[in-house]
Amino acid sequence: MESIKSNSNSIQDFFRKFISMQNQNQINLETLTKLSEELYQLNISKFNWVRDVFEGIHVKERGSKKALIWRDMNTGEEASLTYYEMSLFTNRVLNTFRKYGLRKGSIVYLMTKIHPAHWAVFLASIKGGFVLVPSATNLTVAELKYRFSDLKPDVVVSDSLRAQKVEEALGELKVPKFLIDGKREGWLEFEEESSNADAEDTTKDDVILNYFTSGTTGLPKRVIHTATTYPIGHISTASIIGVKESDIHLNLSATGWAKFAWSSFFSPLTVGATVVGINYEGKLDYKKYLEEIENIGVTSFCAPPTAWRQFIILDLNQFKLEKLKSVVSAGEPLNPEIIKIWEDKFGVTIRDFYGQTETTAMIGNFPFMKVKPGSMGKPHPLYKIVLLDDEGNEITKPYEVGHIAIKLQPRPIGLFLGYSDERKNKEAFVGDYYYTGDKAYFDEEGYFYFVGRADDVIKTSDYRVGPFEVESALLEHPAVAEAAVIGVPDPIRWQIVKAFIVLKPGYTPSRELAEEIREKVKTLLSSYKVPRIIEFVDELPKTISGKIRRVELRKMEEEKRKRGEKGKYEYFFT
Repeated sequence: MESIKSNSNSIQDFFRKFISMQNQNQINLETLTKLSEELYQLNISKFNWVRDVFEGIHVKERGSKKALIWRDMNTGEEASLTYYEMSLFTNRVLNTFRKYGLRKGSIVYLMTKIHPAHWAVFLASIKGGFVLVPSATNLTVAELKYRFSDLKPDVVVSDSLRAQKVEEALGELKVPKFLIDGKREGWLEFEEESSNADAEDTTKDDVILNYFTSGTTGLPKRVIHTATTYPIGHISTASIIGVKESDIHLNLSATGWAKFAWSSFFSPLTVGATVVGINYEGKLDYKKYLEEIENIGVTSFCAPPTAWRQFIILDLNQFKLEKLKSVVSAGEPLNPEIIKIWEDKFGVTIRDFYGQTETTAMIGNFPFMKVKPGSMGKPHPLYKIVLLDDEGNEITKPYEVGHIAIKLQPRPIGLFLGYSDERKNKEAFVGDYYYTGDKAYFDEEGYFYFVGRADDVIKTSDYRVGPFEVESALLEHPAVAEAAVIGVPDPIRWQIVKAFIVLKPGYTPSRELAEEIREKVKTLLSSYKVPRIIEFVDELPKTISGKIRRVELRKMEEEKRKRGEKGKYEYFFT
């Protein structure tokens, strides 16, 4: 018992030190390197983030501070919970789960809207040592069935809008089902159980989180995280975002995705900040969302590139956002022109950063760094990031495109345990490296630039073209709201560049406009990067977190070509 206590004390001391340095603006690459070295020297054999950090530090030392501010844009409902109140809620959920037979290792599927209960279930699962499976709210019945067949649930938590979908997916499978809002036949509510609960004594390698993630081929695979990988590893995310104890932090992300765990849960709650959760259903009203940010007094904000593109189309003169001091973007690299527009209006620079569901934040534009528009920043010292060529050799020269990889000696604390699919593990873990599947290059100052997924990179006439670079150039034209670029087969050049473009209101598709856009791109990029096909579309296929699904565009293009079809507003150029 004494060894567990001393282990908890040492990790608590580390977190207190990190929080203090973050609050006092003492974080830089040098101090982060020292902190990372200290972290790897700790003997973390036993760790429960809720017991040791959330309760052991924040509930104990700042229990009366607001942990969560919640608003529902559709219903007008709102609520707020202090750290102490959230801990009581968490314990009631945990005791209810245990009453229905859940024990360490039990599988908890969580598929709800943004709601206070979502945080309570998240916390209760970690505290109880359960395996939480956050699930996107837009999953179909078929997608849920696949997940349930791959990893059988012991309990499902959902809301009234998704309850029927869950019922259909479960079929004859009988498990306890909990509804967070309202009543429904066959569904349970969280009962007024005791607000005291002991934490499960989890070890560093005990599995506590599974995310299903889609690759370029095959069905979704599970990404497996432990009691330490996300809970401790997100120190990197907190330091890149720069969130502090004094912040009111908002992350525009749907539940069920790793990004929600990154920025709506672990990062702000690690440092004792106040988290904001704004629920919306259906298409997001971007103007109303910014109004909520202003009304609540958000000081730190994270959003995906898709949202930033929509924000800058608005009349930004309607907003002051005087309390907003820190803004970041993640999901895909942000276009430099968007950064400029936001900075010119509000005096705050949007900082880009990079990571994966499999990791925590790995590369970023830290608050203390000069931002280079178009760059995703520099590697976090918690990870040893390298670029590898196609033969697996480390690249040392600036501007050479390579595979983003992580050295496994020592194994980064934020790196996942592995995939559920051993074949996928063999592809990703090669020798002493973990391959992210992404490509990038760095400049002479060590800033990294995202090129694209390894399978998104376009090869045309022996040149390699990153889609992001072309998309950024397309967005320089005033008519372009959104753009996605892929490579399509060509008998001479192997592939040629095709652009799918969503126009801003007031512009009409035409060959003349397509030519005008191409001329603009010609002024920014080499000729081989200029799209030879432009198709105007109403919208682009995306994930719920706002990432453009280029794989879907390639599939649509392939099927269309097989049928010999041409888009209504598709224009070809020689």
